[in-house]
Amino acid sequence: MYTASTQIRVRYAETDQMSYVYYGNYAMYYEVARVEALKKIGFSYGKLEKAGIMMPVHENYSKYHNPAKYDQLLTIQVTVPEIPKVRMRFNYEIRNEQNELINEGMTSLVFVNMESNKLTKAPKELVQVLEPYFDEK
Repeated sequence: MYTASTQIRVRYAETDQMSYVYYGNYAMYYEVARVEALKKIGFSYGKLEKAGIMMPVHENYSKYHNPAKYDQLLTIQVTVPEIPKVRMRFNYEIRNEQNELINEGMTSLVFVNMESNKLTKAPKELVQVLEPYFDEK
């Protein structure tokens, strides 16, 4: 299992009249976390797209536990629970500075050949950089 964390400070524009993070912004937080998680292992969406593969979101799930508020520093932990095949699943936990669970989520993305617009297998290079995290010890 691969796990990585990143932090985001809640900006004023991301909140509603109650100073709570607007629910639609959690999907953006998930995206920031998964992009950073892939960068940490030396892989990028840019590389993927240059190879002719895109990763649209297939599923998105969120469960809200506590409100995140303006100016809080949030820690987003993203976990890749399995080696990707035709889809790649990401699980998320978002916590505030007091380590309270704010939100849990999941996204499932699929690999699509940009030329044919058809599903394709995960690129070998991505699978190779993830495999060491899944080796049974």
